[in-house]
Amino acid sequence: MNIAASEVLPAREAARGFHVWMAAACALIAFVGFAPTFWLQLGPRTFTGSPLLFVHGVLFTAWPLFLLWQTSLVASGRSARHRTWGLAGISLATAMVCAGFAVANAALATRLLAGMGDAARAFHIVTMSMLVLFGGFVAVAVATVKRPEIHKRMMLLATFSILPPAIARLFFAVIVGVGPGLRPGNGPPRSVESVMPSALIADALILVCILYDMRKRGRPHPAYLIGGGVILAVQWLRIPLSTTPGWYTVADWLARFGG
Repeated sequence: MNIAASEVLPAREAARGFHVWMAAACALIAFVGFAPTFWLQLGPRTFTGSPLLFVHGVLFTAWPLFLLWQTSLVASGRSARHRTWGLAGISLATAMVCAGFAVANAALATRLLAGMGDAARAFHIVTMSMLVLFGGFVAVAVATVKRPEIHKRMMLLATFSILPPAIARLFFAVIVGVGPGLRPGNGPPRSVESVMPSALIADALILVCILYDMRKRGRPHPAYLIGGGVILAVQWLRIPLSTTPGWYTVADWLARFGG
């Protein structure tokens, strides 16, 4: 083995280990964030959500665990098995998007019936844009499956994009407290601006990845720069867009599917 090859192999192994740790961090954030208002309420049967909401919670917790499993397979040299499980990942992501749209539209319809009006319509853009981001990143990951350097970064970006609700729920549990049936969805909708702190905390994971690339590769990978830029743009643009007549029209149309 020549010197160049002997240097490349440890670098690749380190990168694989880094992606496992990032996936583990995502899984931990997802579980801890949803534990007070979901997982810890299942045992004593104090969770008051619909069966669809339960399915939604299970699916969105399963995703970071699936990512952890997949990155662990690659890190341990079982790439063939990683590829075999790829179809399961596509199915899981599809189910997540469908369940996410169903739950969000149902919540919007309920809030509109309760007279929450434009506040409910405005907040709906948060969930819809998040699902579009997640689905978009997964789609790019699937399209670039033969380009692993892009593929694995797209999978991380997809996961980062759905972490803000878990972080927000943890804030909710700390500020409001935890009680039987207590969860954010039971109350009035928050403002779109109030979502930004939890979104920026999730975005910090992208910065960690960029810094790691700069240390190991000498420069950040374009996937993180472009993907991270898209995430930030969507997060900031949805604030002014959420109160436009055009979005209200879209929200009213989506509410028809939540009836």
